[in-house]
Amino acid sequence: MPADQSRLYADVAFLTNLHPARTYRNLESLNRAADYIKGAFEKLRVPVTEQAFEADGRRYRNIIASFGPPEAERIIVGAHYDVCGEQPGADDNASAVAGLLETARLLHLASPTNPALKHRIDFVAYPNEEPPYFATEHMGSAVHAKSLRAAKVPVRAMLCYEMIGYFNDRPGSQHFPDDALAKLYPSTGNFIIVVGKMGQEKITQQVQTLMQAHAGTLDVQRINLPENMGLAGLSDHRNYWAQGYEAVMINDTSFLRNPNYHQPTDTIGTLDFARMAQVVNGVFGALLAL
Repeated sequence: MPADQSRLYADVAFLTNLHPARTYRNLESLNRAADYIKGAFEKLRVPVTEQAFEADGRRYRNIIASFGPPEAERIIVGAHYDVCGEQPGADDNASAVAGLLETARLLHLASPTNPALKHRIDFVAYPNEEPPYFATEHMGSAVHAKSLRAAKVPVRAMLCYEMIGYFNDRPGSQHFPDDALAKLYPSTGNFIIVVGKMGQEKITQQVQTLMQAHAGTLDVQRINLPENMGLAGLSDHRNYWAQGYEAVMINDTSFLRNPNYHQPTDTIGTLDFARMAQVVNGVFGALLAL
């Protein structure tokens, strides 16, 4: 069963219509986003838990939905639900939250006809990916990753949804930080990319290959970057690397393509829901085969 574009749209619409914006300071809106995600997970009749934590005297929540055998090796699928400043955050990161929720729905819908899962698959929605908490211990994903390591949880892989909704078919619409990368990748911004760090080429290639087999006409690229390169760890996957887990980011290349990054113009009307659905189909197919 393919991803439903109307459900993706509805999820993005809810998140982008929250006022004030769902920043780390605006706890009412941030909690409304968390409650929406929790409610969507609870409709799937799977265990749903909250992981609460504090940062600078404020209470935040990771929302977690779990599928499969409770004690099995885990696959983590994550996305952050906060935004940077007073802006709608349609691509960054409502698109990814919508992808997270739709992937969980597809897993629920497929469960009566699919064989039993060999992995436990945890879908995790995080706050505090954006500044001022980015790259600190107060990122929701840092809290979650540390808890897995502390509990000695075996993790097969972590897949991070980060900005999956902006595509551009204009030649030259894809930009790069240097000429060397520009020679290796398409110059048109209509692909999705699996980003891993050097040393984890095997999982990056595996996820890319599996996604491509299920993503229809969407081009799925891959790249492995040095961990100390700024572009490598620009989302929640970085915190799983820090705990020794393999992790990749599923990304539309962010500000290298999308001119609306961290701007009030990051609106729902700029997103391509047909291609978003292809991204979700690709990730869902990969999850079942990893």
